[in-house]
Amino acid sequence: MHTNAFDRISRRGLLQGSAALAGAVGLGVASASRAGAEVPGGSPGFAHGVASGDPLPDAVIIWTRITPTAEATPGSGVGPAVTLNWQVATDEGFASVVASGSVAASADSDHTAKVDVTGLDPSTPYWYRFVAGSAVSPVGRTRTAPSNSTDLDRLRFGVVSCSNWEAGYFGAYRHLAFREDLDAIIHLGDYIYEYGQGEYGARNGSVRLHEPAHEIISLADYRIRHAQYKTDPDLAALHLKLPFIATWDDHESADNAYRDGAENHTPGVEGDWADRKANSAKAYFEWMPVRPSGSGSSVQLYRRFRFGNLAEISMLDLRTYRDEQPTMKQVDDPSRSITGRAQMDWLTNGIVTSPTQWKIVGNPVMITPCVFPPLEPATTAALTELVGVPQAGVPYNTDQWDGYTADRTRLFDAITSNGVDNTVFITGDIHTSWACDLPTNAADYPGGPTVGAEFVVPSVTSPNIDDMLKVPPRTVTVAAEEAFKAVNRHVRYVELDSHGYGVFEIAREGTQMDWYYVDDLTNPQSNAHYAVSYRLPAGTGSRVSPTSAALDQASYRPGVDQ
Repeated sequence: MHTNAFDRISRRGLLQGSAALAGAVGLGVASASRAGAEVPGGSPGFAHGVASGDPLPDAVIIWTRITPTAEATPGSGVGPAVTLNWQVATDEGFASVVASGSVAASADSDHTAKVDVTGLDPSTPYWYRFVAGSAVSPVGRTRTAPSNSTDLDRLRFGVVSCSNWEAGYFGAYRHLAFREDLDAIIHLGDYIYEYGQGEYGARNGSVRLHEPAHEIISLADYRIRHAQYKTDPDLAALHLKLPFIATWDDHESADNAYRDGAENHTPGVEGDWADRKANSAKAYFEWMPVRPSGSGSSVQLYRRFRFGNLAEISMLDLRTYRDEQPTMKQVDDPSRSITGRAQMDWLTNGIVTSPTQWKIVGNPVMITPCVFPPLEPATTAALTELVGVPQAGVPYNTDQWDGYTADRTRLFDAITSNGVDNTVFITGDIHTSWACDLPTNAADYPGGPTVGAEFVVPSVTSPNIDDMLKVPPRTVTVAAEEAFKAVNRHVRYVELDSHGYGVFEIAREGTQMDWYYVDDLTNPQSNAHYAVSYRLPAGTGSRVSPTSAALDQASYRPGVDQ
């Protein structure tokens, strides 16, 4: 139970409380027809499509689920084991099969199947499919990463997070599937939501209902929920077309999860947290095309991807090892961690020793220091002494890195002390859009040093400020956005109303994020429009700035401009 304003608050409470601070303009219109992203027909035996992920220069994960009998529905735990034959080819017609084999799908894995296909050529498109008797899966397309020694000029990724089934249709996925200029999709977490029916919908209620109807807790529950999301035609279309590089945030298990529990978990009522977390993790690894390391209780989701000599992407897990979200008195406690010691060592070592030009961090929650308000030093010192207000001011969300300032300082110190440049964090979670410089000391900005930049993409559907207040977009939040930037000067762009996706380019001369916003989440055929772009030039001390030009789709083809 919350006893004062400095206690922990949920993300939904945070967003509501931030409305007073809450607010980009939409420029131009770019629509994609639903027909352009349709999933090809397949056998009823493969009702959940196919997917690929975690591309390496010589390997990629391919995934599917088979429904062997009518009774063998997701989460049922019944149905015979089936041997699936799989093929990977360099052409869509499978005239040139380069890898093939068989894999078992049984009730133990919820009849899902994953294959780590090895021995492939770098920077190459491939097509893949699964066969079980007369049942043939849809044909998926994927792509391997370039070799580590490749001299790349550019890469381009779709970036998404926070896709809540009940809050609307997944138009962001459909519009990304329509594009032909992406190397992969980076999903930064909250791929599914755990809530029961009607608990967390859109501004006017649920657009469509979750299955199962109750909040998910058991292994069967998580399996059913993952299966439901995989039936979304827009998500299926995107999986069919591009490999995913994904990590989880909290809603893959429960809201505001941490190492030993979650805000949305009641021991004694909803069982032991360790059991629930194990259930959610098992279902996630069954249903997602990811390649974790380790086994058993030591499985690690955080991992790294190299793309030639241009970029290395470190994908973080900021839920499994973190301490419980702090009270304000605990924010500066050096013993508390968001990453855990092993992951922090892995992250800092990877960034400072990376041989690539760009160091990209797939970051589930915001790392930019954001306070309301930043206080002058004497007042801060007094409040710190009296009630434990952190030295940098009052953070508005202690579920983010702002709640674990010692870890952020460790990471930023490692970057600055080793002279690392060209570091960019790409982030989801907060359901809103941001472009920020990352100062080593926010009070010194803009004169002091920075360690890089952060680009935050909006939710695919999950509610944000105008949804929660039930006000028209771009009304009360606009002034709040300006007020927020005024007290956090390193925040160059914030937009608190819209839903959609980002397109992120990494190039020799700089990185750029384009934001696209979906017009109507309640319309399954909604258009999307280009909103704004921000850019970080290459080089030490570079700062984020707006650019008027969206990335040109016609000028880039994956595997051609390498």
